[in-house]
Amino acid sequence: MINGPGPVWIERHGRITRHGLVLERHEIELLIERIVAPIGRRVDRRSPLVDGRLADGSRVNVVVPPIALDGPYVTIRRFVLAVQELEAFASPEDCALLRDRVARGANIIVSGGTGAGKTTLLNAAAAAIDPSQRIVTVEDAAELQLSHPHVVRLEARSASAEGVGELSIRDLVRNALRMRPDRLVVGEVRGGEALDLIQALNTGHRGCLSTVHANGPVDVLRRLETLALLGGDGLPLEAIRSQIAAALDTIVHVERRADGQRQVVEIAEVVGPGAVQPVPAAAC
Repeated sequence: MINGPGPVWIERHGRITRHGLVLERHEIELLIERIVAPIGRRVDRRSPLVDGRLADGSRVNVVVPPIALDGPYVTIRRFVLAVQELEAFASPEDCALLRDRVARGANIIVSGGTGAGKTTLLNAAAAAIDPSQRIVTVEDAAELQLSHPHVVRLEARSASAEGVGELSIRDLVRNALRMRPDRLVVGEVRGGEALDLIQALNTGHRGCLSTVHANGPVDVLRRLETLALLGGDGLPLEAIRSQIAAALDTIVHVERRADGQRQVVEIAEVVGPGAVQPVPAAAC
């Protein structure tokens, strides 16, 4: 994290600390130029916000004046997805439960806060998918590392410097459904694509895995309702609630403890519109 001229800040294991490196304004401007030029983006007073992906898969966000009052600001998020087994998150009983549900084609949402381990847990759960099945993944930034023989990966794209060429998660979800997926894995649901995903799950597409930012299983349903309303198709809230209840089977909530350990704290079944109940086998 570069907060304008001055020290650089870094985050490791959930803790933000000040690095010994100190940058001057001209150094930051040179750094920004070297970042945005290869990815075909532009950042200036007319276009002061840039979000893109670097060659190593890291995500970069740049904000320059006049939006950045003390800027320029640069934030780089490096994706280091540790490939872990489910046992790193949950008890043996919960792991067996999750593997069984994934194998049987349940539609599962992993919820949690930023840095809670949602993507890592999703990656671990996907290992239970039958190797003979075709998986199509849709991500805003490619993070998943599925150890599966038949995976097709799609990644969203921001608009170019000319303002063209944008492909949103919603565009990719719609296209993925035309690619004959046995399983659809959406890295994170965060916008109107929630409606397309819910409707797809209600028309025969089973075994979907995804993540969403939420504080718990009940909050997942509320958030999906809000995101589906953003889809803009004019569906009433009651219809959306009914579709979510019919589409979604299981919610797995993961949290990061004070010691940095990521842990499944609740597994719940969706039993009706806006209603969940804990799975007995889960250690909550």
